[in-house]
Amino acid sequence: MIDSIRYPIPAQTTRYELVIGGSRFISTIGEARTADDAHAFINTIKAEFSDASHNVHAFRAGYGASVTEGASDDGEPAGTAGRPALAVLRGEDIGDVVVVITRYFGGQKLGTGGLVRAYTQMTKEAIKALPLTERVTQRDSLIAVPYPLYEQVRLLINERGGEVVDEDFAADVTMHIRFAVDRIEAFELGIQELSAGRITPEWLEEHT
Repeated sequence: MIDSIRYPIPAQTTRYELVIGGSRFISTIGEARTADDAHAFINTIKAEFSDASHNVHAFRAGYGASVTEGASDDGEPAGTAGRPALAVLRGEDIGDVVVVITRYFGGQKLGTGGLVRAYTQMTKEAIKALPLTERVTQRDSLIAVPYPLYEQVRLLINERGGEVVDEDFAADVTMHIRFAVDRIEAFELGIQELSAGRITPEWLEEHT
């Protein structure tokens, strides 16, 4: 079962760069629907910045109660980098998100407090720069529609915010339809009234 009907996610991979205490910090933030996605993202950034002093990461794959988390200090003192970044992600209403904070050491030690502040700031600034979109929980159904009702049903699907995925024209029109979960009830009421109870959608498993 998916935990939430609608939730915000990264719309694209975004990068933010800042010099703090002589060190160059680069935050790269993007989407990760699963822990495997997050690790693939992290490995890509590590390969891109393979000469960096550190590639710290944090991620939250999923949303609400259905979240897989991870974080790494990548050689920074324990608890000064990955955990602060993860704490920022936890405080934001964003799902399926991963951030990698690259550091090129500039010769000036920041101390544990300075590191926590730096990695916290770099995560916050990356989120500020991040464009968001929405992930929506949906369900599909196959409905058999008599030809006299076909155009009216198509119109109803459009009016109630649904999508016709596919159609098969035989004795009736079999329509593969898709709706956001929070719009199903309104469609069901409409289709019951339109068809005088002859069309009752049976919904498949939820997906996003």
